[in-house]
Amino acid sequence: MHDILTSIILGIVEGLSEFLPISSTAHLLVTENLLGLDDSWEAFTVVIQLGAVLAVVAIYFQTFWKALIGLPSSAEARCFALGIVIALLPSVIAGLALKKFLDRVLLNPAMAMPFIAACWIIGGIVILALERIAPKPRWFKGDKLPLLKAFQIGCCQILSIIPGVSRSGATILGGEMLGVERRAATLFTFYLSVPTMMGATLLELKGAHLSHGQGLDIAIGFAVSFAVAWMVIRQFLNIVARYGLSPFGWYRIAAGIALAAWLMI
Repeated sequence: MHDILTSIILGIVEGLSEFLPISSTAHLLVTENLLGLDDSWEAFTVVIQLGAVLAVVAIYFQTFWKALIGLPSSAEARCFALGIVIALLPSVIAGLALKKFLDRVLLNPAMAMPFIAACWIIGGIVILALERIAPKPRWFKGDKLPLLKAFQIGCCQILSIIPGVSRSGATILGGEMLGVERRAATLFTFYLSVPTMMGATLLELKGAHLSHGQGLDIAIGFAVSFAVAWMVIRQFLNIVARYGLSPFGWYRIAAGIALAAWLMI
């Protein structure tokens, strides 16, 4: 029963935090630390990310399917697909180059927790500051961005390799600063998340070890992650369009201060 409850908690944390600009990696690491989980849960937290990925695929299935079947005949479909590939490349290269260093940081709680607290606070301040000075948008369709803009947003995604820096926050805020309308940047972030998260998850799984008795726990965490991510994605566009990213900036600052205070106890 304890493992089932833990699976539900981790699934909720993953589903809630994956697409919000608050860093799912950081939230999962902090939650694991608070729950006192051992290394046997490492693979579990990697696998349940696929539940969140599946939520994006399910919600935007028509967009992906239309692009896929249109590749042979539609220049628009090819441009969309090429934009995703181009945006993906910077983080792939950076991730492969920095993986060993990042693993050393993430696997050492003494280093990871203070680092996450600092990143949450600094990231929150950055969000609040940049939201105020973002230029007037010039591009308004997330599935029809120029290839240069797609590449530039992909370069922003490199920042998310740092624990505590949100992938969605980096790409949405980066898109805004590049003149992409906030809603369009959010949509592009959702599209880009599918190959990014699938690739990162498969890479992590290569060195992970799944316990034989974790099948039910993984299924529960996967399902909870999918369901929660589905609800978050459905609401996030409206929240971003209405309030921007500032509420999440304040949340990050509060969470960072709370984590820092807890570490000093």
